[in-house]
Amino acid sequence: MIVELVEIAEPGSADREAIAAPLRAYNLSKVPALDIQPLVIALRDEHGHVAGGLWGETALDWLHVDLLAVPESMRGQDVGTALMQRAEAVARQRGCVGAWLDTFAFQARGFYEKLGYTVFGEIPDHPVGGARYFLRKRF
Repeated sequence: MIVELVEIAEPGSADREAIAAPLRAYNLSKVPALDIQPLVIALRDEHGHVAGGLWGETALDWLHVDLLAVPESMRGQDVGTALMQRAEAVARQRGCVGAWLDTFAFQARGFYEKLGYTVFGEIPDHPVGGARYFLRKRF
């Protein structure tokens, strides 16, 4: 078999799907269903524009929070807590047993720990001089 390694400078959704297809097929041979569902909660400003929010997905009985963004002007008003609590409630309704996410040392580790998340992994020096933390919470 001839194999060529090609860097794709501007990958599209079809490229991602082609790469994901064999992994998805393998995963489905090991679990009953992937049942990947997006979980997105938008945060609208006073003009009705999306100004932040939460972007994640539920799959394999867990919620993964990929993005949580609260604009500076809305911080300190428990908006982030409300977003997380709403996402966790939806995840529970979908049958999830927990949630996981990652954050950098310069971001919001303490915020997540106040919500009951605990660190289960760390990449030191990512970025150099800092760290990236992986946190989880069982419901």
